[in-house]
Amino acid sequence: MAFDSDSRTEQPTPRRLHEAEKKGQFARSQEVQTVFVLAASLMALVFAGPEIWHRMAGAMTSNLGHLHDQALNRDSMHRLFIQWVWLLVACTGPVVIFATAGALVAGSLQSKFRTASEALEVDWNRVNPVSGIKRVFSLRSLPPLGLNLVKLLAIVVLSWSEVKRVVSDPIFYTTVDAARISTFMAESSVRLALRVGAVLVLIAAVDYVYQYWRTMRDLMMTKEEVKEEMKNTEGNPQIKSAQRRRQVRMTLRKMYAEVPKADVVVTNPTHLAVALRYDRRTMRAPKIIAKGARLKALRIREIAQQHQVPILENKPLARLLFKHGRIGGEIPAELYAAVAEILAWVYRTYRYRYYTDSGRLM
Repeated sequence: MAFDSDSRTEQPTPRRLHEAEKKGQFARSQEVQTVFVLAASLMALVFAGPEIWHRMAGAMTSNLGHLHDQALNRDSMHRLFIQWVWLLVACTGPVVIFATAGALVAGSLQSKFRTASEALEVDWNRVNPVSGIKRVFSLRSLPPLGLNLVKLLAIVVLSWSEVKRVVSDPIFYTTVDAARISTFMAESSVRLALRVGAVLVLIAAVDYVYQYWRTMRDLMMTKEEVKEEMKNTEGNPQIKSAQRRRQVRMTLRKMYAEVPKADVVVTNPTHLAVALRYDRRTMRAPKIIAKGARLKALRIREIAQQHQVPILENKPLARLLFKHGRIGGEIPAELYAAVAEILAWVYRTYRYRYYTDSGRLM
């Protein structure tokens, strides 16, 4: 396992992350789930607490206050039992609903609202007692165990601190009404809940960071796995490289075939070559039909010489045309005047080349 871990040096690819998410293998913290459930439960108590207290007080007053007037038989006990069951459902219902909603929200946020389809399938290894015992006593269970101990210790310390403060409060050593004591206990409970909640939020944040780190570590790949995935998704790199070379050759062959149609080739003088063509009947402005640097420039010059296309050396213009122009596109507007001057000179000097196609003359 150590050797396998050492060989996994590459970050997981998007495809591996996607496949892991389908299997339900993503950063997921049980502590985050706990915080959301507790927060939702407290919210339910805030909204429904007064109503719950009112119902319970009414039921206790109604039943216990008149208990001596009731005949204790089978029917009355059954009726009392049903009444208390419905009271329990009515009082705990809001808390259960809010807690369930909190659990769903926490799970959805951690899964980023994605459904792990493969995780829904039955995995008999998960229900195997032997596998379960191995998981419990594995090294992976030590960090969660330590985190639970820290959480338990923090809750005990905070609770004991609050209990000591409450017990030592002067309210218990003076004559006060029951309402004042109830308010005091409620305030103490809220204070304790907030302090415990803050600790749980901190623990949940630490646990989520740890779970994310562990998940990414488990999904790391070897160099061979990355290469194999690239082959499966993008094809063999050698084949892709050969295809790119073939496409480049086809593009160059097509470009070189356009050079004989050029009116002039502007050079720099051997490093750059740009072939221009202008037909006022079909073009708004001169177009670049071929361009290249070094070996490509040399090949353009050779083809131009073979087909008696005028070659003109103009270093500044060649650089600008090569840098700002694109093959098949019109020349930049700021170069109209310079190119027009060159074409006019070419048409005058090599008039014999264009006299049969007078419509192209400027």
